[in-house]
Amino acid sequence: MHHDRHFYFGVLCVLVSAIGFSGKAVIVKLAYPYGVDAITLLALRMLFSLPLFVLMAWYANRGTAAIAHRDRLSVLALGALGYYLSSYLDFLGLQYISAGLERLILFLNPTVVVALSALLFKQAITRRHVAALLLCYAGIALVVHQHLALGESARRVFGGGGLVFAAAITYAFYLVAGGRLIARLGAMRFAAHASIAACLFVLAQFLLTRDPRALIVPGHVYWLAVMLAVLSTALPVWLMSEGIHRIGASHAAMLSSVGPVATILLGYVFLSEPITAIQLAGAGLVLLGVAIISRKPKTPLVEPE
Repeated sequence: MHHDRHFYFGVLCVLVSAIGFSGKAVIVKLAYPYGVDAITLLALRMLFSLPLFVLMAWYANRGTAAIAHRDRLSVLALGALGYYLSSYLDFLGLQYISAGLERLILFLNPTVVVALSALLFKQAITRRHVAALLLCYAGIALVVHQHLALGESARRVFGGGGLVFAAAITYAFYLVAGGRLIARLGAMRFAAHASIAACLFVLAQFLLTRDPRALIVPGHVYWLAVMLAVLSTALPVWLMSEGIHRIGASHAAMLSSVGPVATILLGYVFLSEPITAIQLAGAGLVLLGVAIISRKPKTPLVEPE
C-alpha cells in the first residue's frame, strides 16, 4: 500500500508539472499585448523564480557533499545553455506563433536528443527511432500547414517556429551533456543549480541591454510574471524532479505527453486559439512519435521549461 501511494503521488507530481509547463506559453502570450518585450518578461520571470530556486537548492543539498568545483562549472555552463538560451529563444518565438504550436515544437525534444546522441556518442538509430521521427515531424508539418491554411503569415510561422525549434535543440544539448551530472547530483539538485545559473544570466543580459526602469510595467504583467515564475517555472521543476525520483524517467516522459494537449486547450480557453481536426491529428502524431521514442530513455526526457 505504501509503495502504491509513493508511485501514485509521483504520477500526480508529473501530471501537475506537465500542466504547469504547458501554461507557460499561454501566460507569456497574455503578457505581450501590454507592450513588454521578451527579455523584460523573461527577466521578471527569473527575478521572481530565483528565491524559489535558491530554496530548492538548499532543500536538495541537505545531507549531501558539496558539489565539486568542476561540476559547478559544468552546471553553470549547462544552465546557460539549457535554461537561459533555450528560454530566451522560446520567448522570442512566442511573439510570432501560437501557444499550441510552440508546445508541440518543444515536445520534439526527445527526437533531437536521439539525433544528438547518434552524432556525438555514435549511439545507433534503430528502425523504431526512424518511425518515431517520421511520425513526429509529419505531425508538425500537418499543424504548420493548418496554421498557414488559416491565413497566418508564413514568415511568422516559420520564423517563430524556427526560434522555438532552436530552443528545443539547445535544451536537448543540455540533457545530453548533463546526463552524467544528473545521475551524479540528482535531478532536483541539478535542476535547481542550473536554474539559478540561468536566472543570473538572464538578469545580466537584461541589465546590459535594457534600462532597469523597463521593469516598471503595468500591474497585470507583474501578476502574470508571478504566475509564470511559480506555476510554470519553479513548481513544475520541483514536481518533475520529485516525480522522476518516485516513478522513473520513462514513466515521467510518457505522462508528460499531457502537456501539449493541455496547452492546446488552455490556448483555446484563454487566447481563443482555434482547435481543428487537422491540428488534433498532427498533435496526435507528435505524441505517438514521442511515446515511441521515449521508451526506456537514458536521460530524463521531460519538457523544457
